[in-house]
Amino acid sequence: MPELNSIRKIYFIGIGGIGMSALARYFLSRGARVGGYDRSSTPLTRELEAAGIPIHYEERVDLIPKDVDVVVFTPAIPAQHAELVYYRNNNYQVVKRSDVLQWITEGSFNICVGGTHGKTTVTSMTAHLLRHSGYGCNAFLGGISANYQTNFWSSERNVVVVEADEYDRSFLKLFPDIAVITAMDPDHLDIYGTPEEVEKAFIQFSENVKPGGCLVSKYGLKRQDDLKAEHHYTYSFQDSRADTHAANMQVRDGSYHYDVIGKGWTIRDMVLHMGGLHNIENSLAAITVARHLGIDDEKIKAAVAEFKGVHRRFEYALKNEKHILIDDYAHHPEELHALLSGVKSIFPDEKIVLVFQPHLFSRTNDLADGFARSLDMADEVILLPIYPARELPMPGVTSELLLGKMSIENKQVLDKEQMKAWMREHKPRITVMAGAGDIDALVEPVKNILERS
Repeated sequence: MPELNSIRKIYFIGIGGIGMSALARYFLSRGARVGGYDRSSTPLTRELEAAGIPIHYEERVDLIPKDVDVVVFTPAIPAQHAELVYYRNNNYQVVKRSDVLQWITEGSFNICVGGTHGKTTVTSMTAHLLRHSGYGCNAFLGGISANYQTNFWSSERNVVVVEADEYDRSFLKLFPDIAVITAMDPDHLDIYGTPEEVEKAFIQFSENVKPGGCLVSKYGLKRQDDLKAEHHYTYSFQDSRADTHAANMQVRDGSYHYDVIGKGWTIRDMVLHMGGLHNIENSLAAITVARHLGIDDEKIKAAVAEFKGVHRRFEYALKNEKHILIDDYAHHPEELHALLSGVKSIFPDEKIVLVFQPHLFSRTNDLADGFARSLDMADEVILLPIYPARELPMPGVTSELLLGKMSIENKQVLDKEQMKAWMREHKPRITVMAGAGDIDALVEPVKNILERS
């Protein structure tokens, strides 16, 4: 492991990824010279460029810096990528994003949030609670905080809040003082092979908690009794058997009001302005961490009330008397179920139109039945073609596969232009757009269509 202060020049292949861009900001804040490649310009890469980081968008060895101390790549980059091959063949120090996170957290007090879904919101809530309360932390988030408009911030306090990504077993390189596990559902089966291997990895993650450390996990997880830590707290939205649960929940003016009940303590009339019942549960994980750290109840309550959410996590892209447009990153059946349950809790009598872009051929194939069940919760569904990301097509695996398994009548597969034309014609009152691919680029055009109506 290199001394972090010795890294003065660093290059990122795939710098536009949410985790990679946070690391780029970290090294920039330390005065290092940072550069990067990504395949396309996005709002995130443009922000990095505005901060002084040179980025190019062509896979060309003649454009890359040759005098760098470390090269960081994301697993989304193919092994044959020309720039990656050059650096490897010329004996540069080439490492994954997870290796750099391991270096950064080697000497800090670490709060590591893992789980097959919910981790970005819980990470952001936890980091916000620590920042808003004055406790202080360094934050590496898997999404853009709506409060601070960034996925990274630094603090003089040697505490790191980091999203612990299970993809490629990356999170096993982290050693938490406090670990959070939100879910252990089957995902990334292209890496793990079976649901049992996913569960094993999370058990190993819990075993990485440092001596004297703390684990906070959702109550009722499969193999919950196998999760290890000296101090272990559970949380649940409604199950009173958990160490922390919510009670007396009401919806008022689109916000949730609820009490948080722990073992021997209660915080009354918590207010959360972020939609989705699952986000009440997410707040319980963050509150449990804050209580373990000794943060005052009134400071916790004030911070939750000020939490504005995370971009693309139950985010209102449009909200007026005529139209509601919700943008969400949901790309797993359980996430879709939670998203649609949340929408129905706030708009119980409204027709809900869902536009969903499946992400990865392998995930679509592995979880097709679960996707169909969750998609059926909407009143009408438009499926976009599968977003391939790092994968090549799989025979017989298309969005039509999901369509054939769904039971609702109002369903169709449309390409992006057809979907926009459908929106111009129908102008639905409540639209939910979900997916982890490039569907986010369609949110603004759909918003404009609805606003013009």
